[in-house]
Amino acid sequence: MSYNALYTDLSGYYDLMCADIDYQGQSSSAQRLHQIFGNGGKQHLDLACGTGPHIAHLAQNGFTCRGLDINQPMLDIAKQRCPDANFAQGNMCDFYTEETFDLITCFLYSIHYSGDLNNLKGCITSAYQALASGGVFYFNVVDKRQIDNTLFAKHSVQQDQDLFHFSSAWHYVGDSEKQTLNVRIDKTTDQQTLTWQDEHPMVALNFDELEALLTPYFDIHVFEHNYESITPWNKVSGNAIFVCVKR
Repeated sequence: MSYNALYTDLSGYYDLMCADIDYQGQSSSAQRLHQIFGNGGKQHLDLACGTGPHIAHLAQNGFTCRGLDINQPMLDIAKQRCPDANFAQGNMCDFYTEETFDLITCFLYSIHYSGDLNNLKGCITSAYQALASGGVFYFNVVDKRQIDNTLFAKHSVQQDQDLFHFSSAWHYVGDSEKQTLNVRIDKTTDQQTLTWQDEHPMVALNFDELEALLTPYFDIHVFEHNYESITPWNKVSGNAIFVCVKR
């Protein structure tokens, strides 16, 4: 399978692959932290919005939402889910909008889809320019120094006569700005199994490097990767939520 085929040719399976994700909890976390650190506005942009579940929750809580994603089939599903939201196809590493937003989110570690540090800089700059004064750029991220290549996230879902097995894992080797997200889907119907596998190139960096990229633009607050409580990052764990407030 070629790069990004999972999100185009297999976009209909994406929600099944993410069936165990607490979209409501993640959306509520972003809203709470925006209430604490942000400017109180309700204009929201979701980068790499996928099929739009986070937008659905934030819209229910009074936000006026837009979504940006590079894959049109995902956006088609998102528009069906959130008919009142606006969606655009585009690259989160190089986008411009005349509108300004009070909250920009990038959930599900999607900031890593920037691919390399240069593109990540473009994403940060684009988000900064799109934010209103005091607006929040909210995303989660993994520190390359803490990646365990042996760990896999797995779950199974039954849909009609089909049984799906999904697995994903970070993979990082060496001291570079590249890592991969390895994804596998097994679909079994009447004892016949189809398998799709993909490796998505992702940007790899540590939190010190990330803070250095963000500091020229934002006041930075880092929290433990816990959507149920607001806990400052312990400077040890390899997953964190970044809340970046535009100066």
